[in-house]
Amino acid sequence: KTATADWLMSQTKHRPQVAIICGSGLGMLADTLKCQDSFAYADIPGFPQSTVQGHAGQLVFGELKGKTCVCMQGRFHMYEGHSLCKTTFPIRVFKLLGVETLIVTNAAGSLADGFQTGDIMIIKDHINFPGLVGLNPLCGPNDDKFGPRFPAMSGCYDKGLRCLAMEIAKELGVASVLQEGVYAMVGGPNFETIAEARLLHRLGVDAVGMSTAPEVVVATHCGLRVFGLSLITNKVVKSYEDTESVNHEGVLEIGRLRSHTVQQLPNSLSYF
Repeated sequence: KTATADWLMSQTKHRPQVAIICGSGLGMLADTLKCQDSFAYADIPGFPQSTVQGHAGQLVFGELKGKTCVCMQGRFHMYEGHSLCKTTFPIRVFKLLGVETLIVTNAAGSLADGFQTGDIMIIKDHINFPGLVGLNPLCGPNDDKFGPRFPAMSGCYDKGLRCLAMEIAKELGVASVLQEGVYAMVGGPNFETIAEARLLHRLGVDAVGMSTAPEVVVATHCGLRVFGLSLITNKVVKSYEDTESVNHEGVLEIGRLRSHTVQQLPNSLSYF
């Protein structure tokens, strides 16, 4: 991690305060950065590779409203075969670069009855299913220079940033598509069965996806402020009478349709 951070600092003059992780089909968040320096993951020492369609696989440094940011165009997932240590590797690199705030975005399926496809959910909290059964990026020896052995996860999604996002959404006129709720991470790569969807719904889950929780756990361990957004790309099937099904291409299409709205919130938040 230190070698990777040192290499990046030798290649760019940017010293980011904000890091943004772009979920499936949401890589356009990086396009608004000014004075860009881009690095393909393959060229960065120690960096894993992204293999999923809709994830460009590059790190983009630049300026946004006077703040220096770094954007991951493409993240790493457990289902790609990466260890959780690898999927969260960039978070600790960001910490070493001087990042203070992490913005995570993802594409997710909705379980909440009141959500519509195309809604944007501010993540209030998460249920980390892999973490509950021992698949946790903090397993193994603790690195005390990053954080404590037993970090608290209550309040890991910064309340101040969540409130601020609500205010910004009203000013931008997009409050009608904004929701707030609980995100659950499942392992994937298959989408959920109907029985699994019903279980998650009964547990109070509003949206479900296959990422985000490990990065947030490590970011919280590192002392970063975290803000999370889920773009609702589909409704998860909860009925045996329902003939609809979800596919990755549909997920990416909703990302394209909602790209401008999704872009506005992180861009405005990055200023604070």
